[in-house]
Amino acid sequence: MSMQRSRPMFALFTMTAAAALALTGCGGGGEKAPEGGDAPAVTTIAEGRLTVCSNPPYAPFESTEQGEIVGFDLSLMEEVAKDLGLQLAGRETPFEAIESAAALDIGDCDVGASALTITEARQAKADFSQPYYDSAMGMLVGPDSGIDSIDNLEGKTLGVQQGTTGEGWAKEHLDPGQVRQYEHLGDQTSAFQAGDVDGIINDVPTLQPYAVDGATIVTGLSDSEVFGFMVKKGNTALLNAINSTLDRVKTDGTYERLIAQWFTTAIRDD
Repeated sequence: MSMQRSRPMFALFTMTAAAALALTGCGGGGEKAPEGGDAPAVTTIAEGRLTVCSNPPYAPFESTEQGEIVGFDLSLMEEVAKDLGLQLAGRETPFEAIESAAALDIGDCDVGASALTITEARQAKADFSQPYYDSAMGMLVGPDSGIDSIDNLEGKTLGVQQGTTGEGWAKEHLDPGQVRQYEHLGDQTSAFQAGDVDGIINDVPTLQPYAVDGATIVTGLSDSEVFGFMVKKGNTALLNAINSTLDRVKTDGTYERLIAQWFTTAIRDD
């Protein structure tokens, strides 16, 4: 995989359709029976609310506006809450606590929604919804970085977000001294803009707004970063409720509307 420094390279994204699952899930402070059928009631940690852990800034999936977490992930979760007759409550949470399922296990939230790539390691710790977005991993590099291929990264320093699949890629392909860890995307992009690193690795949609002033995106590190929503292991009622909503929004036009809302405008969390 290589990159021409004279022009940006952007990944092409495809919407992933998944098998429909019947509605049936969670533990906590309140119960909401799905409409129709004999499926178990969905229980949540707070009565009347669906509490969602997310880790902004990570536009367009999650960002903060006037103290409220918004974005593509939260809009989809709003649809889930609406179908269950619940109020959505976003909770800003460190990414590592979300992807490790620690936030779910200790009862901080009902759902982890933070552009989470579905991996075997994560599936061992939590249950995932059907896929809701197909992304790709990329590397944002500056015009003077000297990086035109992943084959010439020797001596280069790359910033990664802790707990992400990008960090996993860097640890597998680079020497430890080449990798600098950051808590979230905002720290990564600040380090990149300050010239503290030669490049940063993350999901392409989040890097695209920063591919300006000669900066370009190297793609191909991973061409399939399939995102899903996490629930506590064994929470099948809530899991199936999420899947039911995802099936609905993909057929009634809601999904396309939300894609247009969140992905047509470049959002930067500077």
